[in-house]
Amino acid sequence: MKLRHTIDFLLNDWLRTEELAQRERFSEHSRETFDAVLDTCERIAREKFAPFNRLIDIEEPRFDGEKVILPQATHDAALAYAESGMLSAAQDYENGGMQLPYSVEAAANAFFACASVGISSSMLTTGNANLLMVHGTPAQKEAFAKNEFSGRFSGTMCLSEPQAGSSLSDITTRAVPDGAGFEGDALGARYRLKGNKMWISSGEHELSENIIHLVLAKIPDASGKLVAGTRGISLFIVPKKMVNPDGSLTGERNDVALAGLNHKLGWRGTTNTLLNFGEGAGAVGYLVGQPGEGLRCMFHMMNEARIGVGIAATMLGLAGYYASLDYAKSRPQGRPIGASGKDASQPQVRIIEHSDVKRMLLAQKSYGEGALALELYCARLVDEQHTAEAAAADEARLLLEVLTPIAKSWPSEWCLEANSLAIQVHGGYGYTRDFPVEQYWRDNRLNMIHEGSHGIQAMDLLGRKVLMENGRGMQLLAQRIQATCARAAKHPTLAAHAKALGEALGAVGNATKAAWATQNPQEALANAVPYMQAFGHTVLAWIWLDVALATVAADPKSSKSETQGRLGAAQFFYHYELPKIDAWLSVVQSRDLTCATFPEDAF
Repeated sequence: MKLRHTIDFLLNDWLRTEELAQRERFSEHSRETFDAVLDTCERIAREKFAPFNRLIDIEEPRFDGEKVILPQATHDAALAYAESGMLSAAQDYENGGMQLPYSVEAAANAFFACASVGISSSMLTTGNANLLMVHGTPAQKEAFAKNEFSGRFSGTMCLSEPQAGSSLSDITTRAVPDGAGFEGDALGARYRLKGNKMWISSGEHELSENIIHLVLAKIPDASGKLVAGTRGISLFIVPKKMVNPDGSLTGERNDVALAGLNHKLGWRGTTNTLLNFGEGAGAVGYLVGQPGEGLRCMFHMMNEARIGVGIAATMLGLAGYYASLDYAKSRPQGRPIGASGKDASQPQVRIIEHSDVKRMLLAQKSYGEGALALELYCARLVDEQHTAEAAAADEARLLLEVLTPIAKSWPSEWCLEANSLAIQVHGGYGYTRDFPVEQYWRDNRLNMIHEGSHGIQAMDLLGRKVLMENGRGMQLLAQRIQATCARAAKHPTLAAHAKALGEALGAVGNATKAAWATQNPQEALANAVPYMQAFGHTVLAWIWLDVALATVAADPKSSKSETQGRLGAAQFFYHYELPKIDAWLSVVQSRDLTCATFPEDAF
């Protein structure tokens, strides 16, 4: 119930989500329908996901020579999720959707991530189908996307290759026109693909009738050579099994083969695969959009997936927090220190009574609940981008551009730290499999790499996002932060936080200018990760201050302990976390080249 109370407060008291029902797209909804969706998802997560979190960690996917074997619980969970309608929750009614706000969809999916992040691949299926609804042809939407929304088909994204992980410029998968079929059948222009893709989540399984791969590949030029860089990348639909225009299966298996399963540190319930496309005549692929625009199309899915990874990281952090909080309340150990030291004759106290354990619990709470607020804020920006008036929608688009690297990277770093602290609270029990916190840490460690590693997000933020459109996104964010500071300055209990946040915002702005003072990208980006850490902490401080304002303005009948909890977590963040930005920004401000110029031989 603690998670539900937090979500209810953030959606209703802070983001005022029910006001979205006043917009035409959501006019058939209300607070009651939103609550009903949350109730359903909370129940399914509790019954079909949470009881099997340890099982799917122990019983890893295995290949029997013909098919990939997963526990029955995974099949049951996937079916329950599909039957809930959540795969198409945000889609139009005529497409079988519920026309839910994305902020409600994101909140509902948080229950599943908290219950068992590794049991479902629904995030990729929804993202795959959503991309096709924007960039696919009517026939592609009908045959592929709508069957993904129903749960008949599932989806993947196939970007990385064994020799080119995050460097998409260097992919070598080729797509050539499929002879007579090139002019296009009902599903679009046909190509034959040959190449290898690595790290493909849910790339092979039996959870659905078919798997729809979205594959990045390059179309050779007239001389047969691949175009260098990302300009030559195109996007293709490559089904595992061939599909008729009406969505039925032809009975023919496409030329896509499982080359191996990757055995991972965490997320063990989800297959992670190496796929070979075109061991024979070539895998049939249907072009999505225009040739050479594959990366632009794929970013529709990648940005959605980055928020999804942020939510997954957040919920793993909160799962560890809840587990360590329960443990700290029940575990007796040690005695309080009095004026004359410890009195061994006195009974032991529960460890939650020790200051350092409270520090670790407060850190987890401030990381996890702050990150959840950030993710739901970003989800609300998606709703604004799609349904607000033109000017507000454009602002939401640009703010989302700036915040997406933070929405992905900040929880994946700091909610992982929360999981580490959860292990520490448990002491020796924490690193045994008798308690769940070691699994939460292992699961969460993958998220700093998922959907663009930490360093890539940092370079995207400092190298592109804060500069785009002449820095307008950064200016919009600064205006919103300053507005929160102005409101908070009027509250005696929050005024000091407002002052600290204003100073932090100024420091980030100065560091941004200093980083680019020489217009040398190598100097500017040498400390992109410390910059992102400081930027992220400043954003989270803003989020916490805004949440604190909503807390003091909330119904006075609300729980006193919840009010104290939110205000206390905000205070912890301002006293213990925000001051860290000075060290991070110091190397950014001076364009310190210690790391960039360190000679290889000196290692």
